[in-house]
Amino acid sequence: MTLLRLLWQVPLSLIFIIPLILLISEYATARASRRTKDIPYVAAAESDFSPERHTLDVYSPRDGKGHPVVVFIHGGSWNSGSKNTYTFIGRRLAKLGVVGVIINYRLAPAVEVPAMADDCARAVAWTQQHIADYGGDPNRIYVLGHSAGGGLAALLATKDDLFTSKGIAQNPVKGAILDDPAGLDMFDYLQKMEYPNDEQYLVPFGKDSTVWRTVSALYHLQPDTPPMLVYVGERTYPSILNSTAKFRRRLQQLGIRHQFTMLPGKSHIGMVLQLFWKDNVIYRDLLRFVVFSS
Repeated sequence: MTLLRLLWQVPLSLIFIIPLILLISEYATARASRRTKDIPYVAAAESDFSPERHTLDVYSPRDGKGHPVVVFIHGGSWNSGSKNTYTFIGRRLAKLGVVGVIINYRLAPAVEVPAMADDCARAVAWTQQHIADYGGDPNRIYVLGHSAGGGLAALLATKDDLFTSKGIAQNPVKGAILDDPAGLDMFDYLQKMEYPNDEQYLVPFGKDSTVWRTVSALYHLQPDTPPMLVYVGERTYPSILNSTAKFRRRLQQLGIRHQFTMLPGKSHIGMVLQLFWKDNVIYRDLLRFVVFSS
């Protein structure tokens, strides 16, 4: 009877103990960083300014200057998501000695993907101009994105005119980390319409196939494209498995320095949730990447 009583109590104890351990861990991680919230990266006087979506948070290590910088772009099918969900990524990056910049950008149906890419480029441009004030090195800016954010991160690394159109002579992105990226080849995807409910993506991407190609990073890869780390979950969506395989082949054909890693058993959501743990393989690779790629 005593043994049965103990076995009954263990799960109840874990209900309280596990959140407490996570809370203590999160507090310890947060202490290692400084968070500056809701910084506008677009001037309020701009006609398209959004006080919610044109903001970013900066997570800085408490000590030192000249740290590498990683700009994180969230996913959400181009119609949802918020930087506020990903505070753990900013804190983990700062704990590793990297300045984390977690951004918002406008979403569908208010805008389409070209405007989203432009928002992300404006966030990177702000980072280049101001990140030294937060302990970051403006000459070591990298982009990290999951899902739709991975596709946008790839676009920032490959589509130089997102920056030259703003008077920035050279693309400031030194490399990209793509975590189960979506949208690498929407030109092919939206022409085929192979999967259920694919019509929903005509809202963020529109119906003009030339736009689909313009916002697909696959078609902007060049031999001088900066290096990339690409991670794919073994159990992710078939469309992501297919497009990342095609993207990998093109990286190889052009001789672009890259690392492609498939993570066994990982689903699409699991690919971003794993970033809660600072010893995750992506963080380990990322740290080497941002230190030695510059």
